[in-house]
Amino acid sequence: MKILIIGGGNMGLTYARSFVRAHITSRLDLRLLARSPERVPALAAHEVGTVWGTPQECVPGADILILAVKPQDSGALFERLRGLVQPHQVVLSIMAGVRIATLREALGTPKIIRAMPNLPAQIGMGMTAFTSTDDVTRAELVQVQNLLSTTGKTVYVEQESAIDASTAISGSGPAYVYYCMEALMAAAGGMGFTPAEAELLVSQTFRGAVELYSQAGLSCQDWIARVASKGGTTEAAMQAFGNGAVREGLIAGAEAARTRAEDLGK
Repeated sequence: MKILIIGGGNMGLTYARSFVRAHITSRLDLRLLARSPERVPALAAHEVGTVWGTPQECVPGADILILAVKPQDSGALFERLRGLVQPHQVVLSIMAGVRIATLREALGTPKIIRAMPNLPAQIGMGMTAFTSTDDVTRAELVQVQNLLSTTGKTVYVEQESAIDASTAISGSGPAYVYYCMEALMAAAGGMGFTPAEAELLVSQTFRGAVELYSQAGLSCQDWIARVASKGGTTEAAMQAFGNGAVREGLIAGAEAARTRAEDLGK
């Protein structure tokens, strides 16, 4: 299976390293297309595959094309690829907000998969939602899912609208976690802990809480009930959160992210 990754940024290199590490492809069959011929040496220095500077050299021989560029660069990318993509090739796009209809029209190809990974993919702990056109065969879909699974967990969604929703939850989600962590670190600092102590207290608490949740099969409310005893410290904190105001704020934030993802695709 010959794979061409278009884009040598964080996600492009994350995929390249993950594919080779998982032995899904070899460095010989893995190709990367740099933004320009001048950028080839810098990208080649990562030693994850064969690097090309012009699409005419590498697009025709690929089985799967992975579009890993920023969505604002999609117009320039489409110009570079115009007339080169063939109907039998599978195109996997991770460009946020760029819809399947746009990809199909710009590239003139029917086999399109749209995916939304998130930042923890860089350490193999990512969450990726993906969907596809009906022209993608079952075997091709399994191949792409195996590729995406090298960076973490995956979920296939039937409707493309769910990709915008996943952008709001798992795509933007790490920022919500960091937001909550930063707030607790600030609280710890106000209570007299040093920055290093505050970071340790908060990061290990989040890590342990997530691990407990993953292993025990209990709901979030079950865990809250186990931590919050009647009249205790946790109950006082939950009441200070405004009887659900913080929860509603997080839900509103996720909804705003989904709306913005939908707007970007228009």
